[in-house]
Amino acid sequence: MMEIYSRRELDFPVSKVYEAMTNPVLLKNWWGPEGFTNTFHEFDLRPGGKWRYTMHGPEKGHYENEAVFRIVEPEMRIEWDRVSNPKFYMAVEFEKLDHDRTGFSFRMRFTDKKLYDTILKFAPEKNEENFDRLEKELEAMSDFL
Repeated sequence: MMEIYSRRELDFPVSKVYEAMTNPVLLKNWWGPEGFTNTFHEFDLRPGGKWRYTMHGPEKGHYENEAVFRIVEPEMRIEWDRVSNPKFYMAVEFEKLDHDRTGFSFRMRFTDKKLYDTILKFAPEKNEENFDRLEKELEAMSDFL
């Protein structure tokens, strides 16, 4: 099993980070690399539930994505299988560091070496862009509380 692991410590409570990940109204605002937008078609957050969405590239391209949730442990972990290409297993983990700090990580697991080698070339950098976008969304959420 090959893995790409990305992690960021966030200056927000785990409950807020979890809300940004599980509320599709918020999630669509920050999911994906810089410049991408999303249209969500289905977001059924439960084991066996589907997540279907289209990512729209900043310059061109519309990318259909589909995943099936496997594990949902509130404020701890969400895991899914991507059933659209590229296929891999994804775990998003939430670690309460203290009352207003959270460790947040992506764990992407691959069984195909060629696919892993291809995605490894860009995923770590793009995951960082994703975390940057999440932090901006969390700041915006704080402005309304």
